[in-house]
Amino acid sequence: MRQYNIAEAKANFSALVKLALTGEEVVIARDNHPLLKLSPIAAPVSGKREPGSAKGKIWISPDFKDIPEGFEDYL
Repeated sequence: MRQYNIAEAKANFSALVKLALTGEEVVIARDNHPLLKLSPIAAPVSGKREPGSAKGKIWISPDFKDIPEGFEDYL
């Protein structure tokens, strides 16, 4: 666990976020007293995508491409 004071955390925030996302514990302190810990909300996305995984989960109205009534002049 690495501890950073507030000024140091402010100056290196992006780097600390990257560390937290890789699983490292990042603690931010004031006057050497820990105040908070950065941690990801959810596990990082692995980057592997499966084509077709949303099939059947998305619905689009049959009239999606229709022009709404009263908008004919804007074509």
